[in-house]
Amino acid sequence: MKDSKTIHQGRVFTLNHDQVTLPNGKETGLDVIRHPGAAAMICLNEKQEVLLLRQFRYAAGGYLYEIPAGTLEPGESPLDCAAREIEEETGFCVSSWKKLGKMIPVPGYADEVIHIFYGTGLTPSSQNLDQDEILEVEAVPWKKVMTMAGDGTIWDAKTLCALFWLDRELSR
Repeated sequence: MKDSKTIHQGRVFTLNHDQVTLPNGKETGLDVIRHPGAAAMICLNEKQEVLLLRQFRYAAGGYLYEIPAGTLEPGESPLDCAAREIEEETGFCVSSWKKLGKMIPVPGYADEVIHIFYGTGLTPSSQNLDQDEILEVEAVPWKKVMTMAGDGTIWDAKTLCALFWLDRELSR
């Protein structure tokens, strides 16, 4: 990077205009969203149901089915973030977890990385939603969730990745 200029500093991300030299030697200007990263957790209860959120997303134009997720706080590990978000958004705590993978949702213009975990051993806690969170928690049978992913009812990228990775994990 030859130069970087902050265009906008928001609550969640920063928009920069970077002057860069590409691997082919050409120079260009690129707008890049700098994001601290996020974590998500797909959870199965004792009935093999997935905890899904039906969450209002203004930017997406309505409600989406998603797994719980959130932005990393400064100094917070991805696992701690995922566990915090599960409790805040669903009102459950998990006692067992495994990292499934990580994904980059929009590599063309953002550096956000989402770490995805699988959680089990759910115990009731208390939900503590942020002011801008409008959501309902649904426990959906595994087979129905996979149908929802296949027919386009679920179209959130992190949730689709989590379902793919968990399906592979469960079939081992």
